[in-house]
Amino acid sequence: VVLLPTLKQKCVVHLWSCDEEHKVMRNRVNRVVNGEKEPTPRKLFADLHRHAIKLGLKPQDFQQLSSVNEIQKSINRVNFCRLFITIACIVFVAIIFIFVTEWPVSNTHVIVWWFQWYKSNPLKEPCVVYVPESVTENIKPPLNCDFCRNLHHVDHINNISIKDFESQYAYSGIPIVISDGTKNWTASEFFSYNFMKEVFSPGSEALDKVEKDCQFFPYKTDFSSLGNVFEMSEERAFMKGEAKPWYIGWSNCDNSAANILRQHYTRPYFLPEFSESSKTDWIFMGSPGYGAHLHIDHVDLPSWQAQITGRKRWILQPPRDCYFQCPRELEVIVNQGEIIVLDTNKWYHSTLNIGETISITIGSEYD
Repeated sequence: VVLLPTLKQKCVVHLWSCDEEHKVMRNRVNRVVNGEKEPTPRKLFADLHRHAIKLGLKPQDFQQLSSVNEIQKSINRVNFCRLFITIACIVFVAIIFIFVTEWPVSNTHVIVWWFQWYKSNPLKEPCVVYVPESVTENIKPPLNCDFCRNLHHVDHINNISIKDFESQYAYSGIPIVISDGTKNWTASEFFSYNFMKEVFSPGSEALDKVEKDCQFFPYKTDFSSLGNVFEMSEERAFMKGEAKPWYIGWSNCDNSAANILRQHYTRPYFLPEFSESSKTDWIFMGSPGYGAHLHIDHVDLPSWQAQITGRKRWILQPPRDCYFQCPRELEVIVNQGEIIVLDTNKWYHSTLNIGETISITIGSEYD
């Protein structure tokens, strides 16, 4: 029995009499006995709707039933999802077709439009689409955890021989800090924010080369390029007053700048005799209270990083493969004049500049 208010009065409409209900039940029993399929809810509802129309109900009467309204909303949601999936499939097929046939536009034009959409320069971007770290981490081959098993702290050592370094640390993945790693270097006497600003001065070939062909890491700052870094105010550069902290990094691939920088540092004395360092140096610079977030470097070789000025705290975490075999976290402080050797492709690492002076580090990979 369904109660339907009308414009004039409330009436009771009997959709089925008792005889009709018994008839329906007999039909259902006969279908089960004969092995026929039970009607679907959709079919039963359609039959109910048809009987209601025969008894004189109008479409506007159905709109007063909350259950009917809910069914209509559900149908609309399903139709919208189907429409969205259909459009997405058409777009996907169209993109694949354009990419494969290069018609009606070439792939070059598509890539240029892609970068223009994101307001970036395609000549400065190494990748068209960046793969999230979570994806690359899940497809990496499993690691042997010997490099971190039973390791509870990072040692500081002095005067290590090339032979001992090669046999114990160079390729083992065990992090180590060489306390006298920068002995006989003059970098700590010359390297500063103003020195770097002069080497990579506005309009210089070195700055143009770096901004065109090298990598720049702004981290969580608002800098868009290395040139932008050297345009900051003196108050912020030297953390005067309540200036915002900053931390950036870049790779130097300019020969003229490399020649100037390498007048003040040399190849670390402890590296294996036949190993070669990358021709690209990495420079990281920033104010106290800032650093790099926890991450892993997708590189092929271990690296060294020399603390030229300031102090830096490193947090190291093993990869997920080794969570239950190695300590969850190691902490080590690298002081001015020390060099940390680390396989950043195995160890997750974050850094924080500590102390009261600007931190400047320089480093490279070695084979």
